[in-house]
Amino acid sequence: MRILHTSDWHLGRSFHREGLLGHQAAYADHLLEVVESEKVDLVVVSGDVYDRALPPVDAVRLANETFTRIARSRARLVVTSGNHDSAQRLGFGSELIDAAGVHIRTSASSVGTPVIVDDEHGPVAVYGLPYLDPDLVREPWALPGRSHQAALVEAMRRVNADRAARPGVRSVAMAHAFVSPTAGALVESDSERDISVGGVSMVPTDVFDGMDYVALGHLHGRHTLSDSIRYSGSPLAYSFSETDHRKGSWLVELDAQGFSTAEFVDAPVPRRLARITGTVEDLLEDRALSRHEDAWVQATLTDDIRPSAAMERLRRRFPHTLVLSFAPANGSRSGLPSARLAPGRSDHDIALDFVDELRGRKASDAESALLRDACDSCSPDRDLDTVVG
Repeated sequence: MRILHTSDWHLGRSFHREGLLGHQAAYADHLLEVVESEKVDLVVVSGDVYDRALPPVDAVRLANETFTRIARSRARLVVTSGNHDSAQRLGFGSELIDAAGVHIRTSASSVGTPVIVDDEHGPVAVYGLPYLDPDLVREPWALPGRSHQAALVEAMRRVNADRAARPGVRSVAMAHAFVSPTAGALVESDSERDISVGGVSMVPTDVFDGMDYVALGHLHGRHTLSDSIRYSGSPLAYSFSETDHRKGSWLVELDAQGFSTAEFVDAPVPRRLARITGTVEDLLEDRALSRHEDAWVQATLTDDIRPSAAMERLRRRFPHTLVLSFAPANGSRSGLPSARLAPGRSDHDIALDFVDELRGRKASDAESALLRDACDSCSPDRDLDTVVG
């Protein structure tokens, strides 16, 4: 059986206010091409189909179109909900569409009931575990503790009870959680929402002992925890911390005995990410940076004094610059400016000091006049700038 493992689509998400729906639609096209070219039997999506519980209409439309196209393909589809999804919304009508070969699993009560997919070697039991919020399942499941480990241990107890009634049947688990062989072994991305509960979020890999393959979601970077336990990561980069990520999905093969091989299938990269650092003049003149001129750029300026109109100047060369920060090479002005209050000093004087301290050079005459107007507009007496004293 050939399984395509993907997760964390986050449909409807933007990237620093840049819409990504077109890029996400291109990934859906790629997914269908892989299904056909690689003769995929089963597609598994391990949570976070949407970026938020109430997704925009266009994101819902894209999910519906993608699910429909997969249903019409050669592959079956199993989808679980993640911590960004609304389990109720994503799971609406799931019982009605099971017959179409699309199986959406969002309820904790169904974790021990598999989707059965057959190949030439017999059945494969696919257990879709949605994101399990420990606060929601602790009481109904009588958990011994308030942690993701306790929730997944109980979920897998139910899975293993069902597996025991199916001797010799190969099994796949899908889970949306922070799973790691050892504490702190995996690197998280800025775009992942924290799912810790009282500081306890990590689940050890041995919770899944006995499964032929475990398709994980939540972390946005691909990770191989063992041959048969993997994160696919997100299909697109959703933060500049993912600049060096390789995005895609795992093409997994099960033979008659269980896990056989896994090959990473790269996703299309609609626009690369780049992080560049230097003075504004260096960034504008360095020929080696020409390869980043069509990328989404995060720029860190090391000028000792903040350059005027830095973003506008950078965008003339790097039109897709999205983030600009300052880290002076001499380390100065790293903290917040402090207001120097003293008798006889006006609001305007304090505002001028603020500008000087923040960027390292005094306000121009035009800027000074604008600041005076701003201070006057906030004063009860428009004709008198407030004086400290």
